Amino acid sequence: MKKLVAMTICMLIGGCMALFADNLPINIAHRGACGYLPEHTLPAKALAYGMEADFIEQDVVLTKDDRALVIHDIHLDTVTDVAKKFPGRAREDGRFYALDFTLAEIRTLKACERFDIASGSAVFAGRFPLWKSDFRLHTLEEEIELIQGLNKSTGRNVGIYPEIKDPAWHREQGHDISPLVIGILADYGYTRAEDNVYLQCFDFAELKRIKNELKCELKLIQLTEEDFDVAEVAAYATGIGPWIKQLITGIDKDGRPVISDLAAKAKAHGLKIHPYTFRVDGLPAGISAEQLLATLFNQIGVDGIFSDFPDVSRDFIRTRVKQK
Repeated sequence: MKKLVAMTICMLIGGCMALFADNLPINIAHRGACGYLPEHTLPAKALAYGMEADFIEQDVVLTKDDRALVIHDIHLDTVTDVAKKFPGRAREDGRFYALDFTLAEIRTLKACERFDIASGSAVFAGRFPLWKSDFRLHTLEEEIELIQGLNKSTGRNVGIYPEIKDPAWHREQGHDISPLVIGILADYGYTRAEDNVYLQCFDFAELKRIKNELKCELKLIQLTEEDFDVAEVAAYATGIGPWIKQLITGIDKDGRPVISDLAAKAKAHGLKIHPYTFRVDGLPAGISAEQLLATLFNQIGVDGIFSDFPDVSRDFIRTRVKQK
């Protein structure tokens, strides 16, 4: 009898803990665990999964043969050796565009930590050393299969968080990226608002098009970096992904964060708030990592965070976030 009572108590505690976890903000691995491994590589995504991120982000651009490539920029030259492998393939501006290369050509490139083209130095000096080991770029399909495969083998349900990059520019070049990405998501079972996916974009007109013209039913996040009409966004989006500096505009004379009214406006219109980007090696001036996360989660009440260090944000969310 005592054993049965003990088992029942454990089950109740476990159920309460699961409910508690369900109410917590989400932890989004920004470009994978890119604080530790080169961004948007499969090893960075696997590490983010192992760090128990709730969602893993995929930035998506197109190749010359209309394959959905996971990379942060339309350019290849800040994270690969494309300038060395294909020195004559730059455009007039001196940049190397993913859209000018087939997937087969891109697969020959070595990927690395993000670096400054002019100096050749890493953007974040303390991260994974440049040009060490062997990293490659991959497709959206390959990353989804990795995450879904890990979900099967671990029993977890980590979500995906793709971003459609520069859709207007792609159309100017004769390639319509949004329907292609939405089609790939549908092929892998992501079609409804209930599915474990958020679809994001900086382009306001494009996200409205995705909702109204392309009839996409997924949860849509409007990324922002400047002032915008919150009510207008609420008509088509599930939430916003603001730059952290739009929420915390600085610190006052007493060293306390100055909070804007953006979050209050968004909440008044029922929008979720997933700001970007938490970096322990790129914090706002005068604010510690602990203070930044406490301000975002416990004062502003954001619903999630894009994090280069998903283990750090995970630990804060699980141990120090005040329940709403």
